[in-house]
Amino acid sequence: MVEEVQKHSVHTLVFRSLKRTHDMFVADNAKPIPLDDKSHKVKMAVKLRTEYSSVLHMPVLKENARDKGSHNALDSYGNKQYLQNQGEDNEYLITGTHPYPPGPGVALTADTKIQRMPSESAAQSLAVALPPSQSKMESNRTAAGVGDIYRHAGIAERSQPPGLTMAMMEAGGNKNSALIAKKAPTMPKPQWHPPWKLYRVISGHLGWVRCIAVEPGNQWFVTGSADRTIKIWDLASGKLKLSLTGHISTVRGVIVSGRSPYLFSCGEDKQVKCWDLEYNKVIRHYHGHLSAVYGLDLHPTIDVLVTCSRDSTARIWDVRTKASVHTLTGHTNAVATVKCQAAEPQIITGSHDTTIRLWDLVAGKTRVTLTNHKKSVRAVVLHPRQYTFASGSPDNIKQWKFPDGNFIQNLSGHSAIINTLAVNSDGVLVSGADNGTMHLWDWRTGYNFQRVHAAVQPGSLDSESGIFACAFDQSESRLLTAEADKTIKVYREDDTATEETHPVSWKPEIIKRKRF
Repeated sequence: MVEEVQKHSVHTLVFRSLKRTHDMFVADNAKPIPLDDKSHKVKMAVKLRTEYSSVLHMPVLKENARDKGSHNALDSYGNKQYLQNQGEDNEYLITGTHPYPPGPGVALTADTKIQRMPSESAAQSLAVALPPSQSKMESNRTAAGVGDIYRHAGIAERSQPPGLTMAMMEAGGNKNSALIAKKAPTMPKPQWHPPWKLYRVISGHLGWVRCIAVEPGNQWFVTGSADRTIKIWDLASGKLKLSLTGHISTVRGVIVSGRSPYLFSCGEDKQVKCWDLEYNKVIRHYHGHLSAVYGLDLHPTIDVLVTCSRDSTARIWDVRTKASVHTLTGHTNAVATVKCQAAEPQIITGSHDTTIRLWDLVAGKTRVTLTNHKKSVRAVVLHPRQYTFASGSPDNIKQWKFPDGNFIQNLSGHSAIINTLAVNSDGVLVSGADNGTMHLWDWRTGYNFQRVHAAVQPGSLDSESGIFACAFDQSESRLLTAEADKTIKVYREDDTATEETHPVSWKPEIIKRKRF
């Protein structure tokens, strides 16, 4: 006969399960064993004799002894503690300030007794009283100033924390380091730059103009658009010279080679193309990206092309063989921008994962990852003369120093999605944003000397006000912007402006540098 299984309520079953779990984990073997006082005292007494026997005979303050009245007090481990200067008031024993007794067990004399917690004036008077040779020795032992540390580390002194600095105080001819409050540094006066004014608007594309590049000879420039075409324009007159078709989706990047008659383009159709400008035809395709290709750049000294994509990678291509040399992996979101330079690190990428990565071209691995930005990094620009670069994000623009990506300063104020950055040799940094605003900055000081919001072309909506790309021409006297109203706008410096007619509205404000 089959025995019936006794049925229990859900409450009983849950309670039994909890009890089994409790029984399983009640014995926690990771808990420390309770301390046994007797064995601990024996252990500490042995340790005192073996490791500290050479200093056990040295004097101690009377409050440290258990029996204040006894001559030879016992500590908690059974070792004798010798009180010094019996019968005298030990309140005047020196505790930590120099000079010290000349040797172990030697009593301090009346000449060297000062307050236990000496005041600053007492410490300075003691320093004056020291013999010249000893005071000189003590002054040589003073800590290096914060400025010295920063200079030794190769960091600009004005980027150090502005609160307290180490200053050397003169006290009777002897130098003593002391922390004193120092006035916070102020922003240096920026270099004056003439304002830029719009002087030409070029129409011709049927979609957003997404990218722009000027050829090395400074005769023409090229644009790529959401209308899937690449157009070549005369730089002097602004007239259309040529249209190239071949992409089947938005063209997101163009660049002209200075080493060969080639034009490279990439787009949202995952394609990377090499155009021969003698025949105006595609001669090479570079296959490998798994999603839209957002940007590209050419290495200045070797035949290498670098592209970045929405597939979270950047790829290095051999221009001639079309081979993928490296796939740079590490970003966790779309890579929006890539730049190349001849010096290390040779590749810099900015991504929607909010990071910037500096890459080792030979190894194909990350050298440095910069995580300071809080939002997507859509733009990176390298300074043409200095060993520095800038990155643009909706939180702010940041400047960095190569090769390790040391932070220099923030350029705050352009509160928009920054799509593009450009800088010229005069130190004019341009940031173009999704809302159609363009800010011009002094590179050295981070001063915003001009803000531009050009009107959209007639027939466009106000919402079609956006700057997707900008570039200086080779003479750096003209600035070209690629915009959402399907136009290319050309700016130049105002020749009639002077420092008197357009003064710098600058105040020496306190620098508020934020690391993040």
